[in-house]
Amino acid sequence: MTEIKFEILIVDDDAANRQIMRQILKDKYKLSFAADGVTAIEIAQKGNPDLILLDVMMTGIDGYETCRRLKSMPVTAHIPVIFATTLAEVDNESRGFEAGGVDYITKPVSPPIVLHRVAAHLEIFHQRRLCEETVNKRTKALKESQKAAVYMLGEAGHYNDTDTGSHIWRMASYAEEIAQACGWSAETTDIMTLAAAMHDVGKIGIPGSILRKPAKLDPDEWKVIMTHSEIGYRILSKSSTPLFRMSAHIAHYHHEKWNGTGYPKGLKEQEIPESARIVAIADVFDALTMVRPYKEAWSVDKALDEIRKGAGSHFDPHIVALFLEIRDEIIRLKEFWDNK
Repeated sequence: MTEIKFEILIVDDDAANRQIMRQILKDKYKLSFAADGVTAIEIAQKGNPDLILLDVMMTGIDGYETCRRLKSMPVTAHIPVIFATTLAEVDNESRGFEAGGVDYITKPVSPPIVLHRVAAHLEIFHQRRLCEETVNKRTKALKESQKAAVYMLGEAGHYNDTDTGSHIWRMASYAEEIAQACGWSAETTDIMTLAAAMHDVGKIGIPGSILRKPAKLDPDEWKVIMTHSEIGYRILSKSSTPLFRMSAHIAHYHHEKWNGTGYPKGLKEQEIPESARIVAIADVFDALTMVRPYKEAWSVDKALDEIRKGAGSHFDPHIVALFLEIRDEIIRLKEFWDNK
């Protein structure tokens, strides 16, 4: 197995001290050097060293401030910092740890101590990085399998329908964009993308003759198709994970209306989960702009005007306003999926 050659950034404004560290470490590690804190930060950002040996008392910004700045930036926050200083008082050690350092080496340095401390912290750093890589790989695999399961559930919901997989993800991409406009976090928005794709999973319990009917439904048929929200909720609520909690709420309530005239519960305004209010807009826009057995596709402008008219009655007026503000992005997404 090839031995890993770790890189250490040595930061000291005294050339003699830099040379001492070079002699101690040059045979085991790849080295880079900086004579001040600002240069050290620049080198760390570009080179991403595995460890930094940082002098405390330097001209310009001192070691503590340099460390604080390194720890404040995502690209360098993970790099372990060992302070090298002539100061040995407890309060100075405390300042170093508060700034983000992991250890101290006292000057004049002892070569065996330097080698031992550096090796120990590099081993900790390396093992942590391996663990993170393993977790990331497993998380990625889990997300891929989760997405595949969601895709299958979404497809199952439209098995007897005229919609395709493109509808599932096209509508979900609209919902994702609206959620971002609503100020949702990246993590919750990612959940929305998958949850929205399962909004009609309850249609698995609706006869294909109704779903594929090339005309508008009669009152009795509407009563049947309205049950898909309850069916979807019963299926998706079997899991308590954040993804399936959200998907269950969406499936249950995306046909509720802002004024309380929707189904299945007749909820109104803030009683309707925000996730469902978002999906209601995304779903209707997608339905209007796509061909259905009983209708031609509407133009984007006509569909947007219909959404606008529904603000305050069918839809949450605040979310409608945000939706209209991101019109260009919605159109871009539609064009993307139209070409799939």
